[in-house]
Amino acid sequence: MARFRIWAVIALTGALSVSLGACSSTGGKRAEDARKAAAAQGRAAVNTPRWTFAMITHSGDGDTFWDIVQSGAKQAAVKDNINFLYSHDDEAQQQAQLVDAAVDKKVDGIIVTLAKPDAMKAAVARAEKAGIPVITVNSGSAESKAFGALTHIGQDETIAGEAVGDELNERGKKKALCVLHEQGNVGHEQRCDGIAKTFHGTLQKLYVNGTNMPDVQSAVEARLQADGSVDSVVTLGAPYADTAVKAKADAGSKAEIDTFDLNAKVAASLKGGTLGFAVDQQPYLQGYEAVDLLWAYKYNGDVLGGGKPVLTGPQIITKDQASALAAYTERGTR
Repeated sequence: MARFRIWAVIALTGALSVSLGACSSTGGKRAEDARKAAAAQGRAAVNTPRWTFAMITHSGDGDTFWDIVQSGAKQAAVKDNINFLYSHDDEAQQQAQLVDAAVDKKVDGIIVTLAKPDAMKAAVARAEKAGIPVITVNSGSAESKAFGALTHIGQDETIAGEAVGDELNERGKKKALCVLHEQGNVGHEQRCDGIAKTFHGTLQKLYVNGTNMPDVQSAVEARLQADGSVDSVVTLGAPYADTAVKAKADAGSKAEIDTFDLNAKVAASLKGGTLGFAVDQQPYLQGYEAVDLLWAYKYNGDVLGGGKPVLTGPQIITKDQASALAAYTERGTR
């Protein structure tokens, strides 16, 4: 009888919901809008202290990749009752100063990228000396443990590059151009070197000024015009893929454009056939897990990885998968 009463209540609740929804489409829309607003605001799922975590990255202005990282971090922060602070600078010395500033604020945890690890080592050491736990994210997997971080979250850039080399082989490519948009970024070098390790063809590196898209476009265009045998261009960030597509068109090249990282525009270009494939390292997970693991360490002394990086990629995305991921890229989580 108890089970029957439970199912009767569920059935009645469902019937009332259908009835109310049928009464007014406007009312239904208002309810849906309210649901979305509540979800956006979010509420903590825990009653732990309101700790403050700072994330400091090497991002430049306008990089959509880091918008996705932040999306994951902010949603985890809401769930974990965390006050989340974000700052960035693509100059390593300035990034290190931002870490120092976070230490001075006596934050409860720091998440940091190590794109240029030598410049960041002392700042990370100061954080640890102050008793602030550090997690590295996205770049610097090789240095993370040596620097004393709890763990590293991201993809192994060499492995990701090797996956690209394998994919180029499967596509029958013979000569590829790897476009590096940030000189001195160890992760970018590792990506290109990984491609060269498994690619059966010839790989050339092209260094460009990633802060100036017209210069990026003209540099890629000039290389394609000078060498018609290049049949693949690999960019190392989603915003540069579209620029490479424009350079290809202006150069009259038939090279396939492929890229690291995923966003809404890349997904649309994959679906439309403008891009060949993308390498997704799932930046949403990098932000979300970094905050979540810091919270778990503060709350319960938990550490994931066992001294090894927690990998979020690589995942090769082609036209076949792009449609299924489109909704996620539009909302800014892939």
